[in-house]
Amino acid sequence: QVQLVESGGGLVQPGGSLRLSCAASGSIFSINRMGWYRQAPGKQRELVATILSGGNTYYIESVKGRFTISTNNAKNTMYLQMNSLKYEDTAVYYCNVNLNELTRPRVPNDYWGQGTQVTVSS
Repeated sequence: QVQLVESGGGLVQPGGSLRLSCAASGSIFSINRMGWYRQAPGKQRELVATILSGGNTYYIESVKGRFTISTNNAKNTMYLQMNSLKYEDTAVYYCNVNLNELTRPRVPNDYWGQGTQVTVSS
């Protein structure tokens, strides 16, 4: 069993900052990829940023230069530092982890966090 626990969402004014965390725990053999998605009201869930096990990162255009994805591999934890937040960043943010479990080390599986609300409002 694998659990993902997110934290760090909240209400912030435009131009402000928030830091999201996603901690993975359980029977983890290896982590292949971690990422953040978001879903705004009435919209589809979209990929925000990903980071591979080797450290390569990807960001959607709208967050480049404002958001930074990082990991603490020793703690199986991922972060999303969000700066210069805009109204359009308001959404529920979900962490996603692709990993191999100890019981099936050759089979990758996706896991999702419970979601954390980020609201940008004045």
